[in-house]
Amino acid sequence: MEHLNQWQPGATMATLRQRSRALAKLRDFFQQRQIMEVDVPLLSRATVTDLNIDSIEARNANIVAYLQTSPEYFMKRLLASGSGDIYSLGKAFRDAESGRRHNPEFTLLEWYRCGWDEHQLMDEVAELIATFAPGIAVQRCSYADVFIQHLQVDPHLVDLTELQNLAVEAGSEAWADETRANCLDLLFSVLIEPKLDDGLVLVYDYPACQAALAKCAEDSQGRRISRRFEGFLNRVELANGYCELTDAVEQARRFAEDQRLRKLSEKTAVNADQLLLAAMQSGLPECAGVAMGVDRLLMQLQGADAIDQVMPFSWERC
Repeated sequence: MEHLNQWQPGATMATLRQRSRALAKLRDFFQQRQIMEVDVPLLSRATVTDLNIDSIEARNANIVAYLQTSPEYFMKRLLASGSGDIYSLGKAFRDAESGRRHNPEFTLLEWYRCGWDEHQLMDEVAELIATFAPGIAVQRCSYADVFIQHLQVDPHLVDLTELQNLAVEAGSEAWADETRANCLDLLFSVLIEPKLDDGLVLVYDYPACQAALAKCAEDSQGRRISRRFEGFLNRVELANGYCELTDAVEQARRFAEDQRLRKLSEKTAVNADQLLLAAMQSGLPECAGVAMGVDRLLMQLQGADAIDQVMPFSWERC
């Protein structure tokens, strides 16, 4: 019966009106730049293979399907079809993600700029945030710089054993056999992210082991990096962007590696998106893309302590 007391929304009506205005403001931002809004499916036969992202399964006529964790794959199929610059503002889903900053159903803004690189897209992310917070401080730094500043180690060159030892100190003995990518994730989230400056901090040139769907390259010091960035607003992860991988063969290799890691971790196998690979093979244009959590943006703008306070009904109220 206690659950029945949760029939009201978590957000106040004043907050919901602010949310409505913010969504309109986001759409206006892209309309002014003549970027087309696209409305892509939420349900698909395939989903993301990333070891650290779990999809919510569904069924349609006894066919296994998945609620999409982002509109990325469908948007890239549109890009390969000649759409030009596009954005999506809608719902995304991730399994077992509930908490102060997480909800299994959330609002995601994602956009792609053809012919741009990740640094040009970082400029636009800063412009977008400035429309909501004029005069906000914006800082850029490389992933290596923040690691060296806070932990005195180069994340690209540090030995895996040393990295695992640091992760054990920051977490528990369970991290002694973890992968390089997971150790780096832990150290960043626990020891670095809470120490970032106020305002918008854009961190770029992530290690190659964290490339996901980004291109890889060598930086000015010859270190192998992924052309990826993340944006943090007042120390809260807000945006994740790539100079997008366009090589279908390399993408297929990454899908296969993800599946191998999922099997080793005894996680459920998922259907890799063969239609995305076909689209990439036909020709994905050079582009940069970024996804931004709208609920987290609203939390920061309104000083909310929990995601439940900025959405009508979080999972706990459903």
